[in-house]
Amino acid sequence: MEVFEAILRRRSVRSYLPDPVPQEKLNRILEAGRLSPSAMNKQPWHFIVVTDPEKRRELAHGKFAWMLKECPAVIVGCGDREASPKWYKVDTAIALQTMVIAATGEELGTCWVGSFDESRVKETLRIPDRYEVVAMLAVGYPKDGFSLTGTITSILRNKKKMGEIVSYEEYGRSQLA
Repeated sequence: MEVFEAILRRRSVRSYLPDPVPQEKLNRILEAGRLSPSAMNKQPWHFIVVTDPEKRRELAHGKFAWMLKECPAVIVGCGDREASPKWYKVDTAIALQTMVIAATGEELGTCWVGSFDESRVKETLRIPDRYEVVAMLAVGYPKDGFSLTGTITSILRNKKKMGEIVSYEEYGRSQLA
């Protein structure tokens, strides 16, 4: 799948098949995160892959995190405050977004989860104090699969027009001729 096609097909998946994600696919997704850019190449991240159903249930206590119980894998993105005090959140988010696109390219669905009880997640996964949980990714095969209709709906769904979000040379200036 081409990169732009993966970007077009990406959507937040909240219903998953129980099929496990093959380790080879997880490895490629994690490798995409590992290769992501970071400020001064500090790579202030650590990713925890959680497939154990009981641990996934523990992670699913956020208001909008219920799908973590159903998806076969969760990637917990942690940022190292000591390694990069100013940029750990941004760098970790960049790596997680790269993983989202890589997962889509692997025909997997994802959902970015920012609703969680950080102290509970840290306790469940024994995350050291120097790390902050930035976000979690639900990962798995979408229950309804990927379809052209779903892709088109995702593209059209409440997306602002380019002219509303882009200026050239200064705010409010439309594209140069």
